[in-house]
Amino acid sequence: MKSILIAAALASSLAAPARAAETYTLLPSHTYPSFETDHWGGMSVWRGKFTRSGGSVVLDRQARTGTLEVTVETASVDVGHAAMNAVLKSARILDAEKYPTAVYRGSSMRFDGERPVEVIGELTLNGVTRPLKLQIDSFKCMQSPLYKREVCGVNAFASFNRADFGVTVNLDLGFRPEIKLAIQAEGLLKVD
Repeated sequence: MKSILIAAALASSLAAPARAAETYTLLPSHTYPSFETDHWGGMSVWRGKFTRSGGSVVLDRQARTGTLEVTVETASVDVGHAAMNAVLKSARILDAEKYPTAVYRGSSMRFDGERPVEVIGELTLNGVTRPLKLQIDSFKCMQSPLYKREVCGVNAFASFNRADFGVTVNLDLGFRPEIKLAIQAEGLLKVD
């Protein structure tokens, strides 16, 4: 009897369709790469975001693999202060005219069960590419009542040294080089 139950369970698991890799398009209206940077060596923290971005995620939760690509328009930087936005876009910092985009490419992911918890990849900023890992502290997928298909949301974060990307302005004045990056994003399942 036990062998019949095992055979039946095995047959039913073989008959179940395998969950393949799925592609999600990041929704620009629900994706906000944001950052924190030091001002005057601890006097205050400036916070800002990029208002134009896009990208895609490929997830295979069964195989525990995935990739990510996010492109940010550097001229869309916004810290809520028009004069400072102009400085950030200038050749002194982001050089948005020469480098109109910053790109994060995640080549692999680490999973806990079916849930991604880390993205291993590279950030390209100001024409410089360096390794950068994104830590994922929340991840959720659900059937969207609006789009009538699956949507997944994530909150991820990382830190990096801006000098590694050639952004050294005011470091000689005691400004701290660390940038804290946070990305809240929602991706919609792509339908062929």
